[in-house]
Amino acid sequence: MQMKGLSKDSASWHEVEVDAAGQRIDNYLTKHLKGVPKSHIYRILRSGEVRVNSRRVGAEYRLEEGDRLRLPPVRIASHAGATAARPAPPLRAPIIYEDELLIVVDKPAGVAVHGGSGISHGIVEQLRAARPQAPFVELAHRLDRDTSGVLMLAKRRSALLALHRQLREGQVEKAYAVLVKGHWSDAKRSVKLPLSKFVLRSGERRVSVSGEGSPVHTIFRLQRAWRDYSLLEADLKTGRTHQIRVHLAHLGFPVLGDDKYGDFALNKTLARQGLKRMFLHASRVVITHPRTGAGLTLEAPLPEELRSFVSMLDAGETSRAL
Repeated sequence: MQMKGLSKDSASWHEVEVDAAGQRIDNYLTKHLKGVPKSHIYRILRSGEVRVNSRRVGAEYRLEEGDRLRLPPVRIASHAGATAARPAPPLRAPIIYEDELLIVVDKPAGVAVHGGSGISHGIVEQLRAARPQAPFVELAHRLDRDTSGVLMLAKRRSALLALHRQLREGQVEKAYAVLVKGHWSDAKRSVKLPLSKFVLRSGERRVSVSGEGSPVHTIFRLQRAWRDYSLLEADLKTGRTHQIRVHLAHLGFPVLGDDKYGDFALNKTLARQGLKRMFLHASRVVITHPRTGAGLTLEAPLPEELRSFVSMLDAGETSRAL
């Protein structure tokens, strides 16, 4: 699919070809509309000026072969008049695994997975800048900006589609380490609560438990317990935005450091004690390798700042190991 014919006078229509199938529309437009600021790309998506098969789509929409894409009039800056884009900063995320099909990184907390909405660059832009010879680097899934841990990217479209299929069919094991307020008593608890998205007056998106929402399933296993806090492993059986955080907050066990659904007064106290981030870490992902078919376990150790907080809890009282 070529992005030719864009003018400042009229909209244009394009048909999505097979090599673009599975790609997020915001990433696709960013890559193909050279000279158009990302802020403008997100603006035309939010406003509905971009249409797919005559309907509005969000930035997270994944293109399918044969989709008809309408683009509004777009002014593409010339190289002579455009201000040079700020290059992506060096990649500071440790590489967990890499081969000809996959790159898996240990994403730090506070780093976005991709640019947009006021963020110039994310992990995917940093990796593309670090590997200019690679023709294809795309996110296979997402982590919240404040969540650390295992993040998978594909270096071939075939690998991306294979990972998406595994994720869609529930064939990927995804485990998170999460520290919550409160004394959790169950060794294992299966939680099935439907979630719905909504938008605040400020425009910020949130999620809540709602009978009208999509079915969502999380399994929690107790790892350690203190008097006031509990360390859990969360096993995602479905993948939804803020799933772990909302399920736990609804149950009365907010994630420590969560600035959206957590205990805000407690978060201020925790920050003074040294925990200045959300205690949510993608510790393990198990997939089937797209080429070999073998099982592949990808693990990221608990970051130092989280280990230090656990050590502080241990120093304050004897923990109960399970």
